Amino acid sequence: MLKVKQVSYYKEYKLFVELSDGNAGYFDVFPYTDKGIFIQLKNVEYLKLVKVNFCGICWPAGQDFSADTIAYDMLQLPSKSINRTLPQ
Repeated sequence: MLKVKQVSYYKEYKLFVELSDGNAGYFDVFPYTDKGIFIQLKNVEYLKLVKVNFCGICWPAGQDFSADTIAYDMLQLPSKSINRTLPQ
């Protein structure tokens, strides 16, 4: 089962995500911010509250994305350029 190992806010509406399969990249939340419960993610300070939750990521009010959704939509980094620490 694919899982999110680490997540951090990167910039604008992008998150840096590392997955259990070794892939890592940037997941852009912006396309989701005009839909239902995800509207709250337009607030960048709230977006920064992202945490790993079981297999995916979540926020305090219950918004979440599965690792599979993230893997499908993220801009993947080439494997040799991945630094196993999250960007600051």
